[in-house]
Amino acid sequence: MTWQAWLTGAVVAGVMAALAGNRLSADVVMLTALAALLVSGVIGPTDAFGGFANEGLLTVAVLYVVVAGLRQSGLVSLAARWLLGSPRSDASAQARVIVPVTAISAFVNNTPLVAVYLPLLSSFAQRHGVAPSRLFLPLSYAAILGGVCTLIGTSTNVVVQGLILDYNRQAGVTPLTPFAMFTLSPVGVPVAIAGVIYMLIAGRWALPARAPAFARLDDDRDYTVALAVAPGAAVVGQRLDAAGLRQLSGLFLAHIEREGDVLPAVSPAEVIRAGDVLVFVGVRASVVELHQIRGLEPVVRDPAGTPRHGHRLIEAVITSSSPLVGQTIRDGGFRTRYGGVIVAVHRRGERLQGKLGDIRLRSGDAVLIEGPRGFAVAHEHSLAFQIVTGGEGPELPRHDRAWMAALTFALFVVTSATGVASTLTAAILAAAAMLVLRCTDVSTARQTVDWPVLVVIGAGLGLGRAVERSGLADVLAQRMLEAVAGGGPAAMVAGIYGLTWALTSVLSNTAAAVLVFPVALRAAASAHLPFEPLAIAIAIAASCEFTTPIGYQTNLMVQSPGGYRLSDYLRFGGPLTLICAGVAVTLVTLLYY
Repeated sequence: MTWQAWLTGAVVAGVMAALAGNRLSADVVMLTALAALLVSGVIGPTDAFGGFANEGLLTVAVLYVVVAGLRQSGLVSLAARWLLGSPRSDASAQARVIVPVTAISAFVNNTPLVAVYLPLLSSFAQRHGVAPSRLFLPLSYAAILGGVCTLIGTSTNVVVQGLILDYNRQAGVTPLTPFAMFTLSPVGVPVAIAGVIYMLIAGRWALPARAPAFARLDDDRDYTVALAVAPGAAVVGQRLDAAGLRQLSGLFLAHIEREGDVLPAVSPAEVIRAGDVLVFVGVRASVVELHQIRGLEPVVRDPAGTPRHGHRLIEAVITSSSPLVGQTIRDGGFRTRYGGVIVAVHRRGERLQGKLGDIRLRSGDAVLIEGPRGFAVAHEHSLAFQIVTGGEGPELPRHDRAWMAALTFALFVVTSATGVASTLTAAILAAAAMLVLRCTDVSTARQTVDWPVLVVIGAGLGLGRAVERSGLADVLAQRMLEAVAGGGPAAMVAGIYGLTWALTSVLSNTAAAVLVFPVALRAAASAHLPFEPLAIAIAIAASCEFTTPIGYQTNLMVQSPGGYRLSDYLRFGGPLTLICAGVAVTLVTLLYY
């Protein structure tokens, strides 16, 4: 080997060691490795930084904006709440997580999907008495399995697509067939089905019933909150138990105000009507969750009906010198003075009676304020109330835009699947539509983009180019051919799949795919085999790593909330990894060779 190949191999080994040690962030490690290869002259600036202009990376970046529209419009949470329902057993609860998440993840990038599902699933587990550790790992694995079914299911698939397009732009090469929306489906869908069946069976015994690694801080402030049921609310016409309003953790329905009457001790069979005022008592976190439900609105509101999108719930305490002391919530003019609405009140454990708007505020009352973005910063020095540190909740979803977000996303899938436009072009159009239709806004979209992930992808592409330029890819390809000699296409597919999986278990999935791509390209050319099936094997192997928390980002996301240990990943994820590998290698070989 040349010195360039030796140095590149040493850098790759160093990257693997650094990431396995988990002392430095992945983006810092990858950029440092790229800088070392650039300074040493193994690659030039064009090869080093060309990955940041890769079509796959740009598509991933734009898709973050599309997903922001789906999240901020409340479409994902609406679907999740409807699909979770009311299970009767742990097995039923797992099925309500695994099956729909797998299906949704085929079209929604799995990392933000898990981020949306985690708080919903945490509350769901508390309501139904299910240990979170019985649900969170299936959530991650289901999102991964769904991601291998289509081009846009995970960023890895899009990155491999970008590598193919970059290769096709080189002079004098025979163009490869790029991935279409459903190129992976003939292999990915059976892999996902096999994985789902395994989890539904093994989830009964292979998952621990363990509390999270960190204790949830109990909030001893019980707020009284009144919400009016709008005519188009999702809960109109439903029984209270079917609507899920009696199972919210840390929250109970005190009474219903209906046409001037008060209905105490409400039966679970009571049917919710438009115009009802539902009065709840519960902790802050549950009150915040309640405000995420479409069609439940604060009783005390501006007559003009100021739009709620972009608003948040801010926790504050009324000061002794506040002009609000002695005023009722209805007559205090809070919106006129401060630009927000008081939606809930806590008074030192006292059970507040009567209508929320008639409560007279006292010094020391804790209140939840629904206000626009920046409300907490604008009033951090207010003499009327003191903002509680960390008291700003998540942004309220734009439920009125949910149908627009759904239509935009459906058009994106159809456009890219039918080839009317490239995946990048379709994603750009969908992202622009999400912004123009106000399903999301520029500020939120910018915050949604996971910049470290994009840096890892871009730097990984440069590292992959170094593996190719230095000659290391040729050496590894030759070793691969020697190892699988006489085994035919099946051995080749198994070898590429195994190499990709092994690297994924210590590197990021995208970095592993980028490094194996040139090796597989050389091996396929030397063995006179078509490369496209190997690209499918790379994409699936880079995602289907279930044995370690660092093998895939979503596995790491659920580790602390689920209180998982490495043994849990090995016990539940080890067989799943082998099942997916067996199905994928078999189908790639049978279908394409």
